[in-house]
Amino acid sequence: MSQPIPAGSLAGRTALVTGSSRGIGADTARYLAEGGANVVINFRNKAPRAEKLAAELRELGVEVLVVGADLTDAGSVAAMMEAVMETFGTLDLLVLNASGGMESGMGADYALVLNRDAQLGVLDAALPLLHDGSRVVFVTSHQAHFIRTTPTMPEYEPVALSKRAGEDALRERIPALAAQGIDFVVVSGDMIEGTITATLLERANPGAIADRRESAGKLYNVSEFAAEVALAAVEPVPADNTRLVGDVSSFGGE
Repeated sequence: MSQPIPAGSLAGRTALVTGSSRGIGADTARYLAEGGANVVINFRNKAPRAEKLAAELRELGVEVLVVGADLTDAGSVAAMMEAVMETFGTLDLLVLNASGGMESGMGADYALVLNRDAQLGVLDAALPLLHDGSRVVFVTSHQAHFIRTTPTMPEYEPVALSKRAGEDALRERIPALAAQGIDFVVVSGDMIEGTITATLLERANPGAIADRRESAGKLYNVSEFAAEVALAAVEPVPADNTRLVGDVSSFGGE
């Protein structure tokens, strides 16, 4: 993995990345730690994997807190923020990476509960820790970001709609966040090779990933996209609060 953030540039800062025991979240946490940030690793049910990542990141000389929390449970989220408060006292960066909705055995409204309601819940719970100069990053996909104008695969549509609903709800908070000096940016990426979502989509619709790769010319892998998420934490926020990663030529406007 390359290092998108210069070593030491985030020294003394604290970042919470939701859903960071694996995949994009784990690599984002790693990039932020390489930049010198203390990191809060959040997981739902992958404790051993989260602890293994924490051990790796501590070798970089940063402080790491591992907190299990179900983001759809307000009490669980509150306990996580309390642990962050006790350990670090403040939060400079909140990366809303965790998402889902294609899992089996969940309720019909699970995608909306996780991708909209829980995102707002985590932000609200984090507000007492955020401050002037903090930043909130919401991670989404082009298939969700452009869902109003560009249809996606039927298998992914419920998730795409729920993630767009989450993005819209979070965007409504921009004026209030800005009034407190808190930045907000959306990072939207194309299908990411190697993610659980891509695997599930491929299983439901064989050939989908190859088709999208051919159409786009290139698909980012997990570490490449995570680097863009990490950069969104430090680079200037675009005027429209949106960082688009990868080809968007086949998507209509929002």
